[in-house]
Amino acid sequence: MSVISLRGSPRERLGKGGARKTRAAGLIPGVLYGHGETPVPVAIGARDFQLAIAESKGGNPIINLTVTGKDYTALIRDVQYDPLTHDVIHLDFQHISLTERIEVQVPIHLTGLPVGVKDAGGILEQILRTVTVRCLPTAIPGSIDLDVSRLAIGDSIHVKELAVEGVEVLTDLETTVATVVPPTVMEEKPVEEVAAAAEVPELSVERGKKEEEGEEGKEGKPAKEAKEGKEAKPAREAKGKEAKESK
Repeated sequence: MSVISLRGSPRERLGKGGARKTRAAGLIPGVLYGHGETPVPVAIGARDFQLAIAESKGGNPIINLTVTGKDYTALIRDVQYDPLTHDVIHLDFQHISLTERIEVQVPIHLTGLPVGVKDAGGILEQILRTVTVRCLPTAIPGSIDLDVSRLAIGDSIHVKELAVEGVEVLTDLETTVATVVPPTVMEEKPVEEVAAAAEVPELSVERGKKEEEGEEGKEGKPAKEAKEGKEAKPAREAKGKEAKESK
């Protein structure tokens, strides 16, 4: 169990404008709620929060939060991040009791190298990354280790195989956590098919060329006949003139 001590202050300026001014002052706006109490807007030092989280172990640390001299035991229920800078921009704290069971999300950590990956080149896929559990705050595991070394290609491991003492698992026990799938094989086309696909069809070009030549031939024939007829006319006139003179 990881415990973090944080100091906060009441936050008087609310709304988007108040939250922006809080962040501009180097603080993270947040809210503390739970146990039927009125939610309390708070502000936490951004630098203090980053250092405390960096030193903690596990995904669900217990927070000892001090606000105006009063101590609260809490869990971080939600963290909002800026989509561009990834800075923390808002925190939700849930006031809890160490003697009451609560529901939390616990991350699953896979261990070992599956035989299907090592010996057959398979691919390990993690389908489920967290499970919901119910337990006392002091019994919250930082993560749940799951050994996948025995998995061959086609094998899967399920929630019911998780070994967690003192914790009630609420996630469906038949849910798949991880599986090993066959390696992806890229199908290559034969060289002949690739070459055939790369060839540019020239049939239409040749056909068009022949059609153009045919049209030129048709247009040229009347012109030739006209030329021959024009040349034949003077010849006939000359022949007639000679006959007239002989008479």
